[in-house]
Amino acid sequence: MSHTIVTRFAPSPTGFLHIGGARTALFNWLYARGRNGLMLLRIEDTDRERSTQAAIDAIFDGLTWLGLDWDGEPIFQSARADRHREVVEAMLAAGTAYRCYASPQELEEMREAAYREGRPPRYDGRWRDRDPREAPAGVAPVIRLKAPLTGETVIEDEVQGRVAWQNEHLDDLVLLRSDGTPTYMLAVVVDDHDVGVTHVIRGDDHLTNAARQKQIYDALGWQVPAMAHIPLIHGPDGSKLSKRHGALGVDAYRAMGFLPEALRNYLVRLGWSHGDQEIFSTEEMVSTFDLPQIGRSPARFDFAKLENLNGHYMRAAGDRDLLAAIEALLPHIADGAELAAKLDNGLREKLLLALPGLKERAKTLTELIEQARYLYAERPLALDRKAHALLTEEARSILCEAGEALSEVEPWTAATTEGAVRRYAETRSLKLGAVAQPLRAALTGRTTSPGIFDVLAVLGKEESLGRLADQAGNATQGSNTLSRTASADTISEN
Repeated sequence: MSHTIVTRFAPSPTGFLHIGGARTALFNWLYARGRNGLMLLRIEDTDRERSTQAAIDAIFDGLTWLGLDWDGEPIFQSARADRHREVVEAMLAAGTAYRCYASPQELEEMREAAYREGRPPRYDGRWRDRDPREAPAGVAPVIRLKAPLTGETVIEDEVQGRVAWQNEHLDDLVLLRSDGTPTYMLAVVVDDHDVGVTHVIRGDDHLTNAARQKQIYDALGWQVPAMAHIPLIHGPDGSKLSKRHGALGVDAYRAMGFLPEALRNYLVRLGWSHGDQEIFSTEEMVSTFDLPQIGRSPARFDFAKLENLNGHYMRAAGDRDLLAAIEALLPHIADGAELAAKLDNGLREKLLLALPGLKERAKTLTELIEQARYLYAERPLALDRKAHALLTEEARSILCEAGEALSEVEPWTAATTEGAVRRYAETRSLKLGAVAQPLRAALTGRTTSPGIFDVLAVLGKEESLGRLADQAGNATQGSNTLSRTASADTISEN
């Protein structure tokens, strides 16, 4: 028997890859990768009516975007039904399973009796030791596990510790339905055993399932994998995580502009800790992650903390890497087509020049794209409400005069434009801010932006003077001079 660590991520393809599933996948991936083991991917698609190809694609896409690879081809549980039935036939032959012919009406009567007596509904075992010759004609039976009636079923859980269930409270669960299809409980055990899974790491909503599955392992004489049941993620208020808290699909976090490495780092710290360390490289996660450091209390999702962490990763990213991340994001956001259509090499160079200033102010890629809009916006530039209010008649007059001063600047750099604007402000006895703010409004359409001289340098002389002319309007006769200067620059630079 191989001693290789084997974990698995086994989602049901009935919806998107939600944030809790992504964390489970990450924990399995880290545990395997840190021990030179394998992580397998199994699609638990036995619920054929609810399983969709779109959900399967979303799982593959979400894991790939997060950087979580798996070993071998994905396993589809539905393709293994023959193997599941084969195992049950062996259990029937060994006497650890039996055919049950209880009718739906009889099962309903059991449920009603349990309800009246204030106890959990349980199958009463009426076909457990009955002679199969008493079977009613024409009735397809279900196959049930002959579970132990006394004693206890115990799991030594790597996170929860020792967990015990009294066997008298667990009934004979169904292994095969009357149509011959396997139940989830059986399929999971057979699939995990057949591929040699050594560690089952999953949410603690599966803890009761663990008791059932251990009984199946014991009936088959198979070794039970190590179990680690992780507390679920709760919202900031301590209630179960819902969409209002952030229980969204991984694809939604991508569309909101989060970097995969930031989301990975955030997820690893949801329930697991390594001293006081908050920022982890992938290599550090792989080398330090272990199951005993997972807490038993539910982790709380904090959206603001995720944004701050993402901002850290954006500031630390190389500008070309960040530009590549922006380009990869464009197909996934509503207004990405506008930028994608304009993204030629010239605009890429402008973005690269602007990114050092832009990424200091943004916490997500979508924020960064929005703040960079001034780089590719059409003239005349649309102003937001604050920028429009700032451009008073006096401010537009300043734009005219500052534009004339700037028209003389050569070469056009952040330093030379700053010198020209400072000299102009001094001659007019104005504070630098009284000139810089109208410039910012006219050049970016906003009252906040990266440093205004960096903005001038990135936009270039022709575009900068043109935008100033657009907003200066007819405030003074000087606007005509400014427009002519911008036109002359257009001719000379083309």
